[in-house]
Amino acid sequence: MFRFTLHRPSLLLFLLAFAWLTVSCRSPQVGGDMTVTIKTDGTTREVTITSGSTVTQALQTAGIATGKLDRTDPPFYTVLSEGDQIILTRVEEIFDTEQVVVAYEQQIVRNETLPEGETRLVQAGVNGLEEITFRRILEDNIEISKSSVKTVILKEALPEILMVGAQSSFTPLNIPGVIAYLAGGNAWIMEGSTANRRILVSSGDLDGRIFFLSPDGKYLIYTRKSKKPASEEINTLWSVRIQNLVPKPVYLQAKNVVHFAAWIPGTSSVAYSTVEPRSTSPGWQANNDLYRVSITGGIPVKMLEANSGGVYGWWGMSFAYSDSGQLAYARPDEIGLVDQDGGYLKPLLEITPLNTHSDWAWIPPLTWGADGMTLYYVSHAPAPAPITSEESPFFDLSATSLSSEATVSIVDATGMFSYTASSPAQTNGKEKSYQVAYLQSIFIEQSETSRYRLMVMDRDGSNRKALFPPADASGIEPQSPAWAPEQLDGQTGDFLAVMYQGNLWLVDSNSSEAYQVTGDGLISAINWK
Repeated sequence: MFRFTLHRPSLLLFLLAFAWLTVSCRSPQVGGDMTVTIKTDGTTREVTITSGSTVTQALQTAGIATGKLDRTDPPFYTVLSEGDQIILTRVEEIFDTEQVVVAYEQQIVRNETLPEGETRLVQAGVNGLEEITFRRILEDNIEISKSSVKTVILKEALPEILMVGAQSSFTPLNIPGVIAYLAGGNAWIMEGSTANRRILVSSGDLDGRIFFLSPDGKYLIYTRKSKKPASEEINTLWSVRIQNLVPKPVYLQAKNVVHFAAWIPGTSSVAYSTVEPRSTSPGWQANNDLYRVSITGGIPVKMLEANSGGVYGWWGMSFAYSDSGQLAYARPDEIGLVDQDGGYLKPLLEITPLNTHSDWAWIPPLTWGADGMTLYYVSHAPAPAPITSEESPFFDLSATSLSSEATVSIVDATGMFSYTASSPAQTNGKEKSYQVAYLQSIFIEQSETSRYRLMVMDRDGSNRKALFPPADASGIEPQSPAWAPEQLDGQTGDFLAVMYQGNLWLVDSNSSEAYQVTGDGLISAINWK
């Protein structure tokens, strides 16, 4: 058997080594006292504490108070050992408010009423003022971070607007009424002649979602992009009186107006529908509601409660007023009337909804005829098998009469964006006659991306005629054409206003003669009253 024997000197060395290992590997002492060092507030001190104490207990023993943001190394919960060092860092949170000047921007607007190269100051720039609240973090009185937590606009900056001459050679035309047009985010008007132009709203932030004149042409209703993030607020609704020498826009206490706003016939109020902003596409969830508000401001009054809006109701609904005050609605799966007294919908026609396979929905374009009893709308036509009805690429222009309750298809395969517009009515005996302008897609089966041609027909669909642009030219983008409010002496037909390649054109509905009015390529919306 193997025997291991330690001699006395070796045994002594072994016992000493074992004792050293035992002491060096022991846990923090429990019982008895020990000394630790604390560094804070620019001083260093030694403190005697009970073995097994934590950093927090050591600080309490030393009579050192800590703030809720202070931190230590090692952390507060650490159990200490003999000779450990504690570093206490004072952390302070301070909120400071500063006023910051916001420099104004410069906007350059081309104006064809001025000679080429001439510059004129339309609006002097004014700096804005913001109140910004900053959060500062200090460690031992040294700032380590600074961030803004709140911004309040005390005074909005006004842009400096310079009008630069871009005079064109287009022949001035006499026009009835007022033409309003949106160019470069600003609202302009023409009165009496296409040469008589002036800027009406120069804020540079009109978004074009809502842009229309009152029936008497005295007010303009429009939407402005919000200064807040789009996920919080998309836009705001405003009105301005045209006749004022110094226009004074009025905020109508309405926001997030995407699909619809219109003048309520016979009143001084505007009806509108709202959405709720969303950070996800398309950027909103429609409320499918209706409100009314006076053009002079005030508190909006609800006309129609928010509702689901049927199939694809998240996209929204559209509405249209007749001259007599009847209100029709259109949504992806239905067309009907709104009972404005009772605040409910009265369906008239079912529409086969279009499955776009995307983040947008198709709403049937809808217009009242000048007789106030006929609705013109685009219907979703079926397609041959195996194409499903919801994926059909075919769309017809149809009409329904409220007096006879008859519905007929007037023009086949016009396209999904065949916007219509009724000319002013002319009375022949007891019957009102009028024409209907509409858009015809150039590529029938690709009407979503196709360009269109401006067409005109009699109210019953007869005497159809292509007006603009010529067959050998590219078509116009989808839009609602605008009829002149009345005919000029010596003119064979009524003028129609359309946008083409970013410019305003007037087209004679009888002769098809077209006249270019602007040449800067900046126009994005028009209206004529």
